Amino acid sequence: MIVTKEKIAEIIPHRPPFVMIDNLLEVSASRFESDFFVKDDNILVRSGFLEESGLIENIAQTCAAGFGYLDREKEGEPRIGFIGAVSKLELFELPLVNSTIHTIVTPTHQLGNIFLVKGENYCNGRKLLECEIKIVVN
Repeated sequence: MIVTKEKIAEIIPHRPPFVMIDNLLEVSASRFESDFFVKDDNILVRSGFLEESGLIENIAQTCAAGFGYLDREKEGEPRIGFIGAVSKLELFELPLVNSTIHTIVTPTHQLGNIFLVKGENYCNGRKLLECEIKIVVN
């Protein structure tokens, strides 16, 4: 584990109740991994499931944490990023409350300060959602 839940706010700009990542598990230039335990009081839980928007936000925050960690290692201060677009989204299933999501983000292309990443969420080895996200980093 690279960054624990207790320290995650040091590398992402999000604050409760909109934090959708617990631990940053792995970071390299080519891959970021995180986990997230879905609680019943989560702002994006409906009818016992984390909504699709929660899965997308989890991918985006995994990306923010990964880039934030790399920025802190190089430049000392994480940069702020924004979602530019979400595409090629495919939803397979939603996770139940009290389950843990494992998320993998793979940066695939970079043009200046714009990154294209592929994101995937899993729960118990089953794919929940996959998509591409364009992230603009300032």
